[in-house]
Amino acid sequence: MHEVRIALPEAVFGEKERVLVRAGGLAASVFRYPSGIPAIRLANARGEIIALPFFGQMIWRAAFDGVDLTMKSMFPTPRASADIAGTYGCFAFHSGLLANGVPGPEDRHPPHGEFPCLALDEAELEAGEGAAGPYLRLISRVDHARGFGPHYRATASVTLEAGTMFEIGMAVENLSYRAMPLMYMAHVNFAFVPGGEILQPLPYTPEHTVVRSAIPAHVQPTPAYLAQITALARDPAPMARLDPGATYDPEQVFYLRGLGVDASGLTHLMLRRPAGDGFAIAYRPAEFPKTVRWLLANQDQSVAAFALPATCEPEGFAAESKKGHVRSLAPGARAAFSLRAGYVDREAASALAGVIAAITP
Repeated sequence: MHEVRIALPEAVFGEKERVLVRAGGLAASVFRYPSGIPAIRLANARGEIIALPFFGQMIWRAAFDGVDLTMKSMFPTPRASADIAGTYGCFAFHSGLLANGVPGPEDRHPPHGEFPCLALDEAELEAGEGAAGPYLRLISRVDHARGFGPHYRATASVTLEAGTMFEIGMAVENLSYRAMPLMYMAHVNFAFVPGGEILQPLPYTPEHTVVRSAIPAHVQPTPAYLAQITALARDPAPMARLDPGATYDPEQVFYLRGLGVDASGLTHLMLRRPAGDGFAIAYRPAEFPKTVRWLLANQDQSVAAFALPATCEPEGFAAESKKGHVRSLAPGARAAFSLRAGYVDREAASALAGVIAAITP
């Protein structure tokens, strides 16, 4: 199959869903949500992902083999919003790029930066065949500029092949004559799985699975919550399993340090479900030197973001600057990030568990 690229002007997206491409066992169809937000469905024989080409290229939903991978939320469909809090229900979003995380008292940036709900300039669909076989790739671009401020070009992508894992990509180029700060997190919001087990290639010790001690503004700590994080700081091992009877409200946040990698430089983590299958993610710590875990479960929303690959921790621009975690991108320089995320059936989950065990220090 030759590589084909199809421009996706906003006019292509109507209220009624229609198929644009069928090729190599894959299909792409386009539609609009009731809010007017354009969406594209990329599907194969085992499932689908739904992405929003012009709205930060969020991946709104992912489901394979009849299993929904997406967090539970108050938002059944995306809503037009200036910031992520107004539509917090997607499977994944791009957090950053000029700032990231929850703003602290010294910050003026929106939660998780400007990119999650950024209006993107253009989108296209690529159909081709690579080493793993046929694929469909959504590519979205934006030229983001602020008067007297930063100027960058960003390209977001998501690629679906025949299997149940897919690739998420982000590339950014600094177009300004001045260096720009760069803070990026691939915010992948997997569904919370009661009784699930989080497998990671590092020990559940205080040195490697570090409890976040800073309390963000949106969390109202109680004495019980403070006691809980104090106990977890001493022994984070109880968080290896998502106990249906435990409390994950307020949220629990951990920083993972010293992740093992395989021979190709990839780290692998998995949330194994009680049925034996699971959710998986793989990426290069050389690209993402920080990894964050976010767990939350209440009646309104639940999420097990068991691995959020990032260049920084999520405590806001000022705090991360003081830690030395804000990367500087020189004029004309480019940075690129990619990861694979998705679903593994019982057989694949068993094999992945062996890989994780083998690379655990």
